[in-house]
Amino acid sequence: MKCSTSIILIIFRRPLLTQEVFSRIQAVKPSKLFVVADGSENEEERIFCEQARAVTEQVDWDCEVYRNYADTNLGCRQRVSSGVTWAFEHVEEAIVLEDDCVPDPSFFYYCENLLSYYREDKRVMVISGNNFQDGCRRGNDSYYFSKYNHCWGWATWRRAWKHWEFNPDRWIQFRDLGLMKTVCIDFAERIYWTDIFNEFFLENKFDSWAYAWTFACWSHGGLTALPNCNLISNIGFDEDATHTRKKSRFANMITESIDEIRHPDFVCQDVEADFYTFQNHFEGNLWRRFRRHLRRIKRRLL
Repeated sequence: MKCSTSIILIIFRRPLLTQEVFSRIQAVKPSKLFVVADGSENEEERIFCEQARAVTEQVDWDCEVYRNYADTNLGCRQRVSSGVTWAFEHVEEAIVLEDDCVPDPSFFYYCENLLSYYREDKRVMVISGNNFQDGCRRGNDSYYFSKYNHCWGWATWRRAWKHWEFNPDRWIQFRDLGLMKTVCIDFAERIYWTDIFNEFFLENKFDSWAYAWTFACWSHGGLTALPNCNLISNIGFDEDATHTRKKSRFANMITESIDEIRHPDFVCQDVEADFYTFQNHFEGNLWRRFRRHLRRIKRRLL
């Protein structure tokens, strides 16, 4: 299957993983490819960065290739966000893959179909290929809607990405107006994400573009389409990763294929699915037990 949608490939210093993902892109022959690469911090890293960039020179089909290479190391937040913003200066919609996110071949068909179907529907801001429901289907359709914009293989439009920003004042305003209640009904989930955003926006604790993207979607009431089968396998859980260094049951997940797209009748968040995601993917169960433990310690001390 040929992919007519532009693809943004984000790479850094892992040539072997880059080759895995590039081979999947090569198979669908997109008409436009945007390669975004971060720069190295030292000489040893520079060699690996160059090797990863060389992988993307293997374009052997009719394709417009755009390259945006950083001369120095910008870090995840600045490099990914600036690279995606740069790509959307050229196209209206795109599929985004990082160098460790290997897509099932049907992922491209799924993204292209939904990009077209929801092109004018501003309620939908992201299409993701991730499924963390442990085999539980959410409805009888090919996908469901979530507040969680999982980003191991995703797609979006310029109209949605334009809302990405790192703006602490906007977070403070959103928080202090009590608007987290409209996004996270569950108290524990609300406290969990409030703590995350406080640390991210106000304490600069995480070098992440994804938290700002999540907040952009939430603060604009945006939904994400998530497939009822997993379409992406993250193969990047190792010591060379920036964020995914620990062992995880979400590493190297098995992928399935979507042969025919069945669209839901309603564009509504699946609250039950999102609660399951918080409890199991974001370890809400562990977080609750930790909070209860702290309260017991506090009572004893008092």
